[in-house]
Amino acid sequence: MGKRSKTGVLKRLREIKKAEKAALKRDQVRTRREAPAGPGAEEPAVADNDQIATDEDLAGYGFPVGPDDDDDDSR
Repeated sequence: MGKRSKTGVLKRLREIKKAEKAALKRDQVRTRREAPAGPGAEEPAVADNDQIATDEDLAGYGFPVGPDDDDDDSR
């Protein structure tokens, strides 16, 4: 068997990379089409095993915790 040239090997690697990128794009488009979109789309419900931060967790990270005063129109 003969020795393969470096340029030939690099060309094949580029072709493989390009094919993988195209396949990834096709998969992304397929998942976008299957997923509901638009204003009427439902958001996935939170499963029981998902972790949600408590007020204590948020306070530990420096987020303000307390009654919601976001409805203030005092601007």
